[in-house]
Amino acid sequence: MKIVYTDVLVIGGGLAGLRLAIAAKRRGHEAIILSLVPPKRSHSKAAQGGMQASLGNVIKGEGDNEDIHFEDTVRGSDWGADQEVVRMFVNTAPKAVRELASWGVPWSRVRKGDRQVVINGQKVTITERDAAHGLVAQRDFGGTKKWRTCYVSDCTGHAMLQAVGDQAIAASIPVHERAEALALIHDGGRCYGAVVRNLITGELAAYVAKATAIATGGAGRLYRVTTNAVICEGIGHAIALETGAAALGNMEAVQFHPTGIFPAGILVTEGCRGDGGLLKDADGHRFMPDYEPEKKELASRDVVSRRMEEHIKKGKGVKSRFGEHIWLDITLLGEKHIHTNLREVWDICHYFLGIDPTKDMIAVRPAQHYTMGGVRTNHTGQSPTLKGLFAAGEAACWDMHGFNRLGGNSVAETVVAGMIVGEFIADFCDKSENDVIIPTGVVREFVQRESAKLQGLLRGGTEDPSALKARMQEIMTSKVGIFRSGKDLEQAVDELQKLLVRSRSIGLRSSSPGVNPELVTAYRVQKMLKLALCVSYGALTRTESRGAHFREDFPRRNDAEWLKRTLATWKGDDTLPTLNYEALDVMKMELQPGWRGYGAKDCTDHPDTQARQAEVDATKKNITDRFELQRTLMPYEHLLPRPLRGRNERIDERLAPSPAAGAVEAEESGFLWENE
Repeated sequence: MKIVYTDVLVIGGGLAGLRLAIAAKRRGHEAIILSLVPPKRSHSKAAQGGMQASLGNVIKGEGDNEDIHFEDTVRGSDWGADQEVVRMFVNTAPKAVRELASWGVPWSRVRKGDRQVVINGQKVTITERDAAHGLVAQRDFGGTKKWRTCYVSDCTGHAMLQAVGDQAIAASIPVHERAEALALIHDGGRCYGAVVRNLITGELAAYVAKATAIATGGAGRLYRVTTNAVICEGIGHAIALETGAAALGNMEAVQFHPTGIFPAGILVTEGCRGDGGLLKDADGHRFMPDYEPEKKELASRDVVSRRMEEHIKKGKGVKSRFGEHIWLDITLLGEKHIHTNLREVWDICHYFLGIDPTKDMIAVRPAQHYTMGGVRTNHTGQSPTLKGLFAAGEAACWDMHGFNRLGGNSVAETVVAGMIVGEFIADFCDKSENDVIIPTGVVREFVQRESAKLQGLLRGGTEDPSALKARMQEIMTSKVGIFRSGKDLEQAVDELQKLLVRSRSIGLRSSSPGVNPELVTAYRVQKMLKLALCVSYGALTRTESRGAHFREDFPRRNDAEWLKRTLATWKGDDTLPTLNYEALDVMKMELQPGWRGYGAKDCTDHPDTQARQAEVDATKKNITDRFELQRTLMPYEHLLPRPLRGRNERIDERLAPSPAAGAVEAEESGFLWENE
């Protein structure tokens, strides 16, 4: 039996995983990264539009700050987010952008003077300030009050992953490629690493670590049409779920992106609409102002996706041999803008649709895009029920997204959570009481257990794993999609349970222990079916609509009964998850539940909402300084790792050193001054 020892085992080689490992290595702890693919081929690379950070550089972002970013994020989450975590995130995001700049990310930059942009379908001239010349630029994204999304043309994820990957190489952090974690090694209360399969040789090994971090991205491949890469199957979620100790949070919260190209589902960035693109129906009519007159195409993603589908149901969709779709028109942006700021979109349209988006409209329809749910953690990124297990990025329910994520907040979360959680992992490893003390026999037991499971699959039954997977994806797409109902969800849960039972009798045509795609599909589909049941059963049980979870039979948000987080655990050979709920405390919220700003003001209030509103209003009357007000309403800075505390400077918000604790800590952090 091969055993590999390390301080930190990071499962996942995308932006979040790389940044976690860098943080741990900086603090003197050895880290190993496991990755299904070479890290620079991770799905992080597909991020196009940008990352949100309240720099306030561009004129349309003037006055932006952490308070506005915080409010946008909480409203976008439909009050499902952990507001302390959101505060930690919005404070650190500007620091992350500047760190990335210092690492070589070639952010698009502001040029002083006049420039022409498209706003609300009209060409407008805006004037950038002289003081902003050369600083990081931002573009508009959905659900935000300010232009806040920092970008590198439309290949932001590519540029970020190159830079962060290079930092990991410079730090000599080993990446074990083509390696897949099959199970976590644990005793029910403490995680000690993972059983790992080499995808080339088939060899199993045990990786034993003080801290284990899951950063495997999303679970989009539960659905038939998704913008996610083929490796985004939620296996990181699943191995945590299968411990029986760690919980998954809010798995029913699944986001659909409005503009997946039709019918392939490949993403075209929200930057298309942020830069001025319009959604049009079969008649060439721009329909979003009819539904959302204020935000129009730049309403929150869940809202735009629902409006598009509603419009198609009204008979306004464009008919094609593949089905109906909507048009995305970016021709008004002009050839120069598209070839400069939307180059990847041009390539996608050219190679996958055979069109020129400078002249032709793009066929789009909503596609599964993001998994808000994930491994439930506290603010440090650690599972509260399985010590030593951490998670970050899309694989985690940290929980800064709640029931809907704003565009640009996920790319930001990868590096921000990597920075923050990475520091907490290093703190964990610093403590001698967290040293690994586990008998070799226990490790051997886990390896033998996984080996027996694989041998069982190779010996064979009668079920085809690919057929099971295809049927699961069809059920999820047709019955657990943008619009949900009790009847559909009941049918989905019932059939998914039957598929799970059938998956225990899989038979394979190939018995190769090494490179064997059929075997990989077989053991993954068993795990994916459990995740599908967490999504569908959670959606069936939650009898309200919140964010991306929309129940046609319960269209109102119900804070009185459902202002709480879903926690799913799995026991042994059960065919359904065990669901528990974690209430959100309104009286501790900085921003009490209210109207999101879309559609009718239609929700059932939480009994504490009015009382908290009165407290907040009274506090605002007595305190005018925004920092003091924020600390009074909901202190959070003490939750951040000390190196990441402190304020961010902006053009219109210069900070002078002072003896105040916050300023001193900020100065020590090295992020106090503008260093873009």
